[in-house]
Amino acid sequence: MASLAANSSILPQRPVLDLSGPKLRIAFETLVNASEAVGGIEQFVEAVKLKSKVCKELLGEGKAATVDRADFEQLVQLMATVRRRLGRLIDDQGWAKVQAAIAALLDQATDTTIADKCVPAFVKTFPDSRENRFTRDLAAEILHNVLPEHYPLMQRWVWDTKTNSGVIREIWHGDDVDHMVIDIADGYETFLVLREELSQFLSDNGVFRDMLWHVDLLCAQVYGDYINAQGGAWLKTEFGADSDPLEHTRRIMGLDRVAGKRASKGKTLDGTAATVSSTKLLS
Repeated sequence: MASLAANSSILPQRPVLDLSGPKLRIAFETLVNASEAVGGIEQFVEAVKLKSKVCKELLGEGKAATVDRADFEQLVQLMATVRRRLGRLIDDQGWAKVQAAIAALLDQATDTTIADKCVPAFVKTFPDSRENRFTRDLAAEILHNVLPEHYPLMQRWVWDTKTNSGVIREIWHGDDVDHMVIDIADGYETFLVLREELSQFLSDNGVFRDMLWHVDLLCAQVYGDYINAQGGAWLKTEFGADSDPLEHTRRIMGLDRVAGKRASKGKTLDGTAATVSSTKLLS
């Protein structure tokens, strides 16, 4: 990216991702075909663009320093891996501390050369515990949705080197990936390379507009397919056990909740997007 070249005389070594074309093709075809029932993949694209717009209006251009807790908690309902945990963090640490950490995270966010320092600094603001591991996801959600061109998806469900799990593992090329340790760091450069690789794949398959959001949806579909294939109790608790091929994709992207309530089962994506746009955050 331009900011990397402008702010660093030595570019970091770029990871090499050995991704599986057939696995990506299956996920993309599932996403496209299943989307037809709700008006096409364009409906999904508009929904995730709207989510980013809400984040920008609430937190962008220095607004994070004055954001109201109630508005932020409403926004967090669009962040699937964060929304169930944030309330306890705020209650324990205080809204002033959480708000200051968010403002500090965004203060120099346009300089992506320090991304691998800023995200850990945000996480270290809070007590080091299993319960607070989600703060990495919170930082990733904020950065990606406020500055989507600068930051790709970087949540743990995309890649977590500590657990050797995430989207990267699900699309890794190999015969025995489930028993393989993928020695790839979960830093900024890895997620950037992943977005570039997926963008190239989508371009080769006829996607030429709204590439950032198509990449997000493809990632969500890959991980949604993984969840669909699992029978573990924790997965059912976290994401539910519906058979709809898009159900987990919606949930991972945070599009299943509006103003703190779960979207009614069977509601079309178009209806969900329209409901989101009518919340007070955009009024």
